[in-house]
Amino acid sequence: MKTVRHLFNKYQDVLLYIIFGGLTTVVNVIIFSVCYNLLHTGHNIAYAMAWFWAVLFAYVTNRTWVFHSTQVKKNAIFKEMWQFYTARILTGLIGYAILIFGVDLLRQDANIWNIIQNVFVIIANYILSKLIIFKKGHLHDN
Repeated sequence: MKTVRHLFNKYQDVLLYIIFGGLTTVVNVIIFSVCYNLLHTGHNIAYAMAWFWAVLFAYVTNRTWVFHSTQVKKNAIFKEMWQFYTARILTGLIGYAILIFGVDLLRQDANIWNIIQNVFVIIANYILSKLIIFKKGHLHDN
């Protein structure tokens, strides 16, 4: 039992990121699907809507449960949010390029390519969050 607890504590942020990254992907896929399949928006609009809501969900869950941010001062939270959203814009643009490649160039299903780009985005976002945004001691309460 100690070994399991030790492993959980050692890899807690990775495990929680996988859980909440999976839930963020579910949010993204559902909103994309609703916009694209039910509301008949183009894949560009569906992507933007899904991205917005998924990033908002990801920020709240990553800040609170994955990386346990302790920032309480407005300036520190703003800096944290700025870095989070800047990183998400970067990976969002790359994800969008992947979607465009699959849908517009290869003429394949937008729903499938949305899932493919999500895999890349989850991995890239974890790396950016772990190493830069929520890095321990990186942000100070100012």
